[in-house]
Amino acid sequence: MLAIEEAAQGFAAAGSEPRLAVLLALVRAGPEGLTVGDIQGRLGLPASTLAHHLKFLAAGGLIEQERAGRVVINRAAFERIEKLADFLLRECCTDAKSTRHAAHRRAAR
Repeated sequence: MLAIEEAAQGFAAAGSEPRLAVLLALVRAGPEGLTVGDIQGRLGLPASTLAHHLKFLAAGGLIEQERAGRVVINRAAFERIEKLADFLLRECCTDAKSTRHAAHRRAAR
């Protein structure tokens, strides 16, 4: 379970349109990930701008990077992303008074 500080860092890392677009491209690519060149080709971001966004995403724990020779493979950190989603959903309807919302809360867990 994530602490609120960890969750805030993760959400902040994804908190811009370009970074969210990069993260979504990596999620779509699956566990094989993408090289920087692949991401550039898909999103049309300049290399320096992309490097900046990848740094933010890595610092927030949302992506993992691995050097393979001369290229860097970027992968979505699926476990961390799932923990962020769970962080939000665990609070689902906790203050709701209606039984309809309470049932939704139980189903979300």
